[in-house]
Amino acid sequence: MIAAARRHDRIVYRLSDPKSLSDEIAAGHPVVVLQNLGLSWYPVWHYAVVIGLDFTDGTVILHSGTTSHKRISLKTFEYTWARSDYWGLLILPPSLLPAVAAEEDYLRAVGHLERLGRWDIAAGGYQSALRRWPESLPATIGLGMCRYEQGDLKTAETIFRDATLKFPDEGVLFNNLAQVLMDQGRQSEALDAVMRAIRIGGPLKAHFENTLEEIRTIERHEIE
Repeated sequence: MIAAARRHDRIVYRLSDPKSLSDEIAAGHPVVVLQNLGLSWYPVWHYAVVIGLDFTDGTVILHSGTTSHKRISLKTFEYTWARSDYWGLLILPPSLLPAVAAEEDYLRAVGHLERLGRWDIAAGGYQSALRRWPESLPATIGLGMCRYEQGDLKTAETIFRDATLKFPDEGVLFNNLAQVLMDQGRQSEALDAVMRAIRIGGPLKAHFENTLEEIRTIERHEIE
């Protein structure tokens, strides 16, 4: 199910708290849930989609199997859902954020699409993340890398250059900027950027030094 959703360019987000269900339904987000309609010792697992909660009569509204808008009591639903340890799943386009999204969990969900090479969809997810968490360094890096992988070097350059002003002590941003500049044939600017990354140092310093060697190799070839 999760793999199929990602193939259709959707972001898959696991709910971590059963209390989140009402928040997501209130936001208009259907939630896939896993129920055990049998017994603990003889389980009958069943997926359903929660589309509504009616607290006036204490019912949950589900798309269940081939039955749409099925109503069951909230007590029965809670009992059958609890047997799956409250397994819940949101499947959303990148333009929508879960109502209860936690930054790290959401970015991990977007990262799965990035690793699948769904650069444009992942970029949309990172943009949504930045609207909620504008100071998110991982989302900024993710967006810049997606644009870079799409071949949009000018936009990637702008993202990384602006980010170096916001996060001046993050060497990875200067290194990424150097890579983008190098790919545009602007070796002198790339050299300045990567030297800044190396001066900042940190656990990725060896990677920055590899970028420096790439730039110097290109410069030597140009001289020859």
